[in-house]
Formats: sequence, structure tokens, C-alpha cells
Amino acid sequence: MNLRYTQSLCAAILLLLTVLPFADKLMASDRKAISEDDRVKAEYIFLEAEKQRNMGRDDAFHHLLQYAHSLDPENSAIAYYLGYSRLMKSNLSVSDSLFSSSLRMMRKHVDAHPEDKYEAMLYANGNMIANQVQEGLRVLKIQAERNPHNVEVQLSIADAYARLEDYRNAIAAYDSVQQWQGQSVQLSARKVRAYQALNDTVGAIGEMRSLLATAPRNVDYNLAMGNMMLMFGERDSALTYYDKAQQYEPENGATYLAKAQFYNAIGDSVNYDQQTYQALVSKDLDVASKVEVLADYARHLLVAKDSSARTENLFKVLIEQHPNEPQIRMLFSDYLAAKDDMKGAAEQMDYAVNLDPTDAQAWNRLLVLNIISENYEAAIAAGDRAIELNPNDIELYGYIAPAYYNIKQYDKAIEVYKKALAAVDSTDTEHRSMFLGGMGDAKFSMGDTIGAFALYDQAIEIDPNNVSILNNYAYFLTLCNRDLDKAERMSAKTVQAEPQNATFLDTYAWVFYKRKEYTMAQLYIEMAIKNERRPSSDIYDHYGDILLAVGNKQEALKQWKKALELDAGNKELLEKVEKLALELQPADTKENTDDK
Repeated sequence: MNLRYTQSLCAAILLLLTVLPFADKLMASDRKAISEDDRVKAEYIFLEAEKQRNMGRDDAFHHLLQYAHSLDPENSAIAYYLGYSRLMKSNLSVSDSLFSSSLRMMRKHVDAHPEDKYEAMLYANGNMIANQVQEGLRVLKIQAERNPHNVEVQLSIADAYARLEDYRNAIAAYDSVQQWQGQSVQLSARKVRAYQALNDTVGAIGEMRSLLATAPRNVDYNLAMGNMMLMFGERDSALTYYDKAQQYEPENGATYLAKAQFYNAIGDSVNYDQQTYQALVSKDLDVASKVEVLADYARHLLVAKDSSARTENLFKVLIEQHPNEPQIRMLFSDYLAAKDDMKGAAEQMDYAVNLDPTDAQAWNRLLVLNIISENYEAAIAAGDRAIELNPNDIELYGYIAPAYYNIKQYDKAIEVYKKALAAVDSTDTEHRSMFLGGMGDAKFSMGDTIGAFALYDQAIEIDPNNVSILNNYAYFLTLCNRDLDKAERMSAKTVQAEPQNATFLDTYAWVFYKRKEYTMAQLYIEMAIKNERRPSSDIYDHYGDILLAVGNKQEALKQWKKALELDAGNKELLEKVEKLALELQPADTKENTDDK
């Protein structure tokens, strides 16, 4: 060991240990050296920050607070609001590292100024969000001492005890609130939950009976009592309270809704239907509740495969009651789409977007419905209107261009795709790839295979996992009998990604057919048909070709006929059917045909 080096190192450490306390004092001295001018300037900037916040300029509020805090880090109010601003910037995400440090900045002011109730309550709520319930409760108790009859503080204390599973103290706090402001459904519901947590059924029922005794004919109290009795399995008692509520206010839709839910819970579908209908046609049930109930009711009837017109009649009644509510039209559209009435679904969605033209999602759904129902002109018209009203919705271009493509206006489709590429963010690889691939489809259909394949290569370079483009590229390569190995690799990737996608399976089968691997081709085309609810003419056509290749002529003819039923104007398909049908005729029938 180098002795001289060791001695020097020890001396340096001793010197450092000697100097450090003085360095610490020196730094503390520097921290305290805040000039009076800086304090005044920080206060002025703080006031300006408050003005900016009141004007809704949150970024300016935050930046000014940062500056004020840098001038006077000892000002607890500035530190508090900087912590609060940082808390808001974390979007109240507890996992965000800003969250806990922001709360620490806020605590100093809250402890130093307990008279600032508003700031204390914000800090307490922040701790509740961070699941630091004990810290939140500590601050709330201080506020309760200063404001002993403040309902907001006492309720927060009760809720904190409930969070800590200290239900007896929670109930005691709720009792205090009841003494000051009287009983209410909301407060009794909180107490009932606490009693339930303690398995105190008697206490829960007693609380609700106490509430009901204050106003025996109150509909909300009777419904709440019915709900609780149902929860405890007391069905007869629950129904008694529901009946009373309905008797007291026969026009109240909430009473019918409660009874509908009761009958649904006990499996009485007849009474469920009757009560649901009454709830929906009642005039005093709010629209949001009606939409929620109707969605459940429609789903119930769809599952039951109900073919009657009662659901559609209900929609019509509701539309008459609430002609300007787009949610009802949208729900009606979804219901009709579930019943495969795409034309009717598109019509209802059209009403919905006219009622609320700013709903970009509804416009997207309208375009999809028009495209599915092959009403491409309507899709284009709706798309143009939608773009005007929602110019930043990139998704819309992805519907308008294919609509042009489907009516063989390929130049228009390319024009829309170019606009989309100009509008989309350069970092949005998913949409850029999709739009380039769409242009490739249009170029191929125009006969420009070189341009099409170049665009596909660009699209795949941007997004190597874009299975739609990989599928189309592979299929068009087979149509050109080019690079079949490359086509097989791309198609295999799509099937691996989505093994039940009938379109991808069909392409994969067709690649194998072109490679003369007919056993594999037959395997995948049959998988495609199995996974397609409505096989297209192309899939049946491909199946016929593959069956013919393996020597199964009768079955090939059968599949071609299916294809022809779906595409009656296809001359090439008609020729194949007629030629194979003639070939399969018995010899004597052929001779008679030739004689004629």
C-alpha cells in the first residue's frame, strides 16, 4: 500500500469533515439572503399569476409562479400554489413524480396558516387522491376544530374514516352532519354503506326507516328503502316500497324504472317489459336515463331474438317526445345496425349528425354505415360536410377516399389521399402508412402497377406491421404473377396477426393457389369461408378455382354458382359456370345439346 497516498487521503477527508459544517452554514446564509426588492417583486408576480389563472391561462399562471418562487422560495403561499399548479399538470396521476413533491410544497403553507380553509381542503383532497388518508384526515381535524359546524369538513372527515375502515367513527361523523342539516337520501346512503361494512343489517334498516319517517310519502325515500330491502334479499318488502312510491307519484318515471330493475333481478320478463315501457314513455324521466334504459332494453330483446316491432315503436315514441336529442337517434342507429338494417341505421345517424354537427365520432359512424350499405355517393357527400365541420379529423379522409375508390373514381380517391397526407402529422406513422397504401390501391386499379408497388413499399417502410397493406400488396402481386415468395411472406404475416380474418385467409389461399400448392390453398380458403359471416363473390370464385385444381369439378361448379348469385353481371364467371356445367353433363345430354 502507498503510505504517502493513504495519509494524504485521510488528511483530505479530515479537512472535508471540518469544512462541511461551515459550508452548510454558508449555504444556509445564502438561502436566507433574499432582498426586500425580491420579496416585493415576487408578491407582485404572484398577484399577476392569480389574474392569469382567473382568465383561464393556466400555462401563464404556472410560469409566473415558477418565477415568483425563484425570487422568494420562502413565501409559503407562492410555494403552495406552485405545488397546486404542478399537481394539476400531473393530471392528478398519483404515479407521476410531480404529485408527491407538489403535496410537500403545499403542506408548508397549510401547516403555517390553518386559517386558510380553502387551501387546507385542497391539500386534504390531494392527499385523499394519493391514498395518504391519514395525512388528509390530520388536516381535516384541524379544520374541524376551527370550524366545528362546517358540513363540508365533517363530511370529508366521515368519508376519510370510511376509507380507513373505521366505520364507527365514520357513522358518528355522519350523525353530526345530520344534526346540523337534517336527513337526506345521500347522507343516509353513506351511513347504510358503513353499517353494511360492519354487517349491521339492523342499523342499516333503522337508518332508512328513520329517513322515511321524516317524509313517509317521499318517493325518493321509498325507492331508496325498496332498493335496500332488495339488496338484503327482502323481495316482498322491496316491492311494497316500490308500489308505494308509484302510488304516490304515478307519473314519475323513476318509479317504473326501479320496478323494472326489480323484475329483471327476479327474472320476471313480462313485468320487466311493462315497467320498462312505462319508464321510457314517461315525460319526467331525463333523457340520459332513458337512453341508458333503452340501451339495456334493446340489448335484452336482441339477445332474446325478439322479432316484434315494439323496440322500434319505443324509439319512435321517444323521438316524438325528444325530437332534438341526438343520443336517441344514435342509439336507434346502433340498434338497427345490430339487426343488419344498415340503410335504416345510416338514416338515423344522419339525423343525429344534423342535430349535433360537431360530433366527429358520429360522422365517422355515418360514413362507415353508408360504405357498408354500399351507398358510396352518400358517404362522399357526408364526408365532405364532415370535413368542413371537423377539419382536424384525419379519420374522415380514410372513409371518403375508399368511397371514391368503390365507385371507380380512382383519381378522386388519390386526390383525397394527397390532402390527407398533407394534413396528417409527420409523426403519425399509422395514418401516413394507411393513406399511402390507399393510394397504392387506386394506382393499381388504374393500371399503374409500378407506381402502386412503389407506394406499398413506402407504406410498409413507415409501418411494417400494417396488415391491411401487406394483404393488398400480396394479393395484387398474385394477380400479376410476380414475386410470389414475397407475397407469401407478407400474407403469412397478416394471417399470423389476425388468424380469423377471412379476407387475409382468402389472400393466403390465393397465394398458395398461384404457387400451385393446392392442398394448402384449399385448407386456407375453407378457413376463410368458415370465418366469414357473409362470404363474398370473390371468395366463392376462388374456392371454385381451387376445387377445380384439385379435381373436384362438381363442388367447384357449386361454388362458382354461389359466386354468380352474388355477382350476376360477372361475364367471366358466367362463362366459367357454363363451360364447366356443359363439361359435366352426361354424354347423351351433350349430344342432344350439340344437335340443337
